[in-house]
Amino acid sequence: SIGSGGFRKRKHDNFPHGQRRDEKENVNPSSALMKSFKAFQLELDTRHDKYERLVKLSRDITIESKRTIFLLHRFISAPNGEEILKDSQVKLDAIRRKIRQVAQELVGEDMYQYHKAISPGLQEYVEAVSFQYFIKTRSLISIEDINKQLIFPPEEKEETMFFNYRDLQTHTLSLKVTPVDYLLGVADLTGELMRLCISSVGNGDMDTPFELSQFLRQIFDGFTFIGNTGPYEVSKKLYTLKQSLAKVESACYTLKVRGSEIPKHVLVDVFSAKTEMIDHEECLS
Repeated sequence: SIGSGGFRKRKHDNFPHGQRRDEKENVNPSSALMKSFKAFQLELDTRHDKYERLVKLSRDITIESKRTIFLLHRFISAPNGEEILKDSQVKLDAIRRKIRQVAQELVGEDMYQYHKAISPGLQEYVEAVSFQYFIKTRSLISIEDINKQLIFPPEEKEETMFFNYRDLQTHTLSLKVTPVDYLLGVADLTGELMRLCISSVGNGDMDTPFELSQFLRQIFDGFTFIGNTGPYEVSKKLYTLKQSLAKVESACYTLKVRGSEIPKHVLVDVFSAKTEMIDHEECLS
């Protein structure tokens, strides 16, 4: 029905306000139904709080992983390469302590219910670990080796008068990086290797770009086998991977054909011009 002033009246507007207030007061808070809903409310609030804590931990892991990657990029130009690797190991150990907190939060929980909260941090961690591993071994770290580093033995704490027994880790914790997180981290690694190629060319290193070209070609072939049958996020990374490979192969071509003709400090400018040409051609195609 339409009331005065053209406003539509709601159904409960036909009841006096006092009657509606009496109905609310007649609800028994100690009834079985109300107790059930209060239990549901507590469970949902607890789950949401845990989710938010995991999002914050994932953000910290992402930030520290990016800082580790920035540090590792100095390995090519730094005179003290071993010190860079040691510092990166210290940073990765600190990141793993954050991941241990994630594992602690997930004790007794289904990881996949919280996977969206922790996935960005795990991907960035995989990228940082695999980047360090490549610099040290010129090979790709396996998902098994990554997960071996995410097994945390029980903690030993000194006894103090303020000791909290709930904080004591009395059993082994572990967290497994999912295959999708691993693949996405490796796909992002290819972008860092492309930047490593630019740095090595700038330092007059003629060998690293060719090593990177072969390595990236192997990774690209592996992702091609997955194709569109894999998860959507993985197939979406294939385009960026292809761009990185094309830029590195372009740099290798320039080094092979004109490397002896032009000064080494000019090679970076030539490489940059080539990559801009590739981007322009791919936009037109």
